[in-house]
Amino acid sequence: MPPKRKSSMSAAAERKRQKLSDDPGTVLRRVGELRRAIRDGAGDRLALVDVDWDGEDPGPLREVMDMPTAGVLQRIERVMVDAAKAVAGGVGYAFQVPSRTDVNQLYVPQLDRIVLKDKTSARKFADVGMCRKTTIMTRIMQLVHGVCAKNIHVTKRDLFYTDVKLFVKQNDSDAVLDDVSAMLGCTRTSLHVVASEKGVVVGRLQYQEDGDEIDCTKMGIGGKAIPSNMDKVTNMRSDAKFILLVEKDAAFMRLAEDRFYNKYPCVIITGWPLP
Repeated sequence: MPPKRKSSMSAAAERKRQKLSDDPGTVLRRVGELRRAIRDGAGDRLALVDVDWDGEDPGPLREVMDMPTAGVLQRIERVMVDAAKAVAGGVGYAFQVPSRTDVNQLYVPQLDRIVLKDKTSARKFADVGMCRKTTIMTRIMQLVHGVCAKNIHVTKRDLFYTDVKLFVKQNDSDAVLDDVSAMLGCTRTSLHVVASEKGVVVGRLQYQEDGDEIDCTKMGIGGKAIPSNMDKVTNMRSDAKFILLVEKDAAFMRLAEDRFYNKYPCVIITGWPLP
């Protein structure tokens, strides 16, 4: 039986793909058109207070945003001072933790992000069922305060290993860390707690990492691991026309070997470190 012939649509798509691959000018021209369209359609970045609700009242909302280290320290100290006053007053202390459930979340299209509504729950140290989680929360804030005061960064794994007997499982410390972030109204990275390094980059990008010059065109086929602590990354320079996100490690290695970024000025990223 003779093999099935490709449909006319598939053949046309294949010819178009081949034409694009042989014509860098066409690809770069289309990338430029897309970039201009995105730039022209992007307005000023809005804040929650700038949103027009068209007469509807969504009620009190809580927005989690990046916060300077000094602000994080002040908020942690304020929370702990309030807890100390409660203990001194003989009423015991509790943390008012915002609910992160779906029913307490609101998507704001104008901001293209999710904010929290005003529902909170009291996490009381005197409650037998909440005692351990309240203790973990207090310990997490102590550790975060120390890290921020020293102006250093740690990973979530590092945080877990500082008190394994208390945390028992990293899932417990990770969940409470998110609660602390929501309660203080800042992002996790603002707490100086970062995720482990994941992802590799290669291509037309140069920057300084903690004072060291990094040139991603000279990283071989393995590329440069994307640092989890972006606060140490400064002076980024690039003449890339686009960023290419590659899912598979094999495809990333092939593109790096072929120096794809020299033919098409770009930055190539894959989401997982190469073995």
